[in-house]
Amino acid sequence: MTIYLLGAFLLSLICGLVFTPLILDFCKKKRLYDIPNERKVHKNAIPRLGGISFFPSMLIAFLIMLLFSPMIEEHKLPVNIWSAVFFAGLLIIYGVGIVDDLVGLNATTKFIAQILTACLLPLAGLYINNLYGLFGIGEIPYYIGIPLTAFVIVFIDNAINLIDGIDGLATGLSLLALAGFLAYFIHHGVYVYTYTIIIAGMMGALVAFGYFNLFGKEERNNKIFMGDSGSLSLGFILGFFAVKCAMNNTNIWPTRPEAIIVPLTLLFVPTVDVVRVTLYRLHHHKPLFDADRNHIHHKLMRTGLSQHQALACILTLALWYVIMNSLLYMVLPVTYIVIIDVALYCIVNTCITLKMKPEA
Repeated sequence: MTIYLLGAFLLSLICGLVFTPLILDFCKKKRLYDIPNERKVHKNAIPRLGGISFFPSMLIAFLIMLLFSPMIEEHKLPVNIWSAVFFAGLLIIYGVGIVDDLVGLNATTKFIAQILTACLLPLAGLYINNLYGLFGIGEIPYYIGIPLTAFVIVFIDNAINLIDGIDGLATGLSLLALAGFLAYFIHHGVYVYTYTIIIAGMMGALVAFGYFNLFGKEERNNKIFMGDSGSLSLGFILGFFAVKCAMNNTNIWPTRPEAIIVPLTLLFVPTVDVVRVTLYRLHHHKPLFDADRNHIHHKLMRTGLSQHQALACILTLALWYVIMNSLLYMVLPVTYIVIIDVALYCIVNTCITLKMKPEA
């Protein structure tokens, strides 16, 4: 199994390292830049189509592994209806992101596209059907699971899109979440020869992009942002795996009491930040879809931290939640863990707020 994961990771990594310079050249020729404004933290125009490399890099790695897997009978990669729906939905949301990066789409159009794409999964029979005791809720009927699943996927999709505000942040949080899903699926011995290959491929593409995003230099013209084609694709992928993890399907694996806390933990930081920002906008009567500088990375930078320092703080916080919840799960029900998670985040956010400097 290890050779398949390593092969998918390396193939996708190589594809990303090859594709990204080509995308950079295309952006420069067509003058496709992310222009700085009062909300953004960068000072110069930066190419914004880095995320275009994600889907083809991952797909190439997956198809090559699919091609060679029959060489060893027991390691065949099963491709079922859920896999087909996943790729179809990802292709749609990837296309929407590209169009938005190239010509621009309004928030309503993107939101409708996200909802329609998210509905593909429950219509194919993949939906959240159990909350495993969270707030006293167990099994969920299909008619509730469908809208809940669509909401979760759209919510995660937007969370990753909105957290993509400084270099490496969406990339780092996504890598952490993907690594968590990868380890969880391997631990339970399910989806090993399909979805873990997809995850490894996406991780390779992210590492390749992260090199140019984090370490590229504006003066060398090799720095790039992922754009909506990347963040929306990442959000859909993470939403899909969150639902896969949470769905109680005894035909594949036994009922797992931890199934709901795993995706909640891995995606807690980006999702809770969206909840906080949404509540802030509602409280101050601001439009929900208008961009602002109230996300956690903006607030950390207003305390005097650099982009990379803010990135390190947020990734450390996300990793802390993984460690803390893994320990808490041994002694506490999932509802109490979520309450503790929210309380801790409120304390952290309050401390950051108290240290913030007034905006110029």
